[in-house]
Amino acid sequence: MKLNELRDNAGAAKKSKRVARGPGSGKGKTAGRGIKGQKSRSGVAIGGYEGGQMPLYRRLPKRGFTKPNRLDFAVVNLGLIEKFIAEGKIDASVEITEDVLVASGLVRRKLDGIRVLAKGEITSKVTLTVTGASKPAIEAVEKAGGKLTVAAAE
Repeated sequence: MKLNELRDNAGAAKKSKRVARGPGSGKGKTAGRGIKGQKSRSGVAIGGYEGGQMPLYRRLPKRGFTKPNRLDFAVVNLGLIEKFIAEGKIDASVEITEDVLVASGLVRRKLDGIRVLAKGEITSKVTLTVTGASKPAIEAVEKAGGKLTVAAAE
């Protein structure tokens, strides 16, 4: 292979539509802007402008609240844990901690902890220790003969 033979994969780079480049382009003459009017001119910014009237987004009251110190958990589903055990990336015979999940590549980073959810099936008998877990997840692990311990966030 030579440098002049390098090509992008088919469909990887989409060419941008060149407007106002003649009638053959399909977007010639008015370049898809129609005829006359404010929106056909350049330098138009009328997204929230209402002709001097107080804009709608400023008339309506602010709503909601974002808690500044909320905990952000990395989420793991039981089905994925089972899949990683089947592939041999996680050893089910030893205790599975958050560090084990990160080392196996199942979770990229712990964030404020790892929370286990009950999506998918688990058949292996596992001992899990994580920061959080849903009730159905705890029940599913215990039904499979394992144990899921919820430890306090560090």
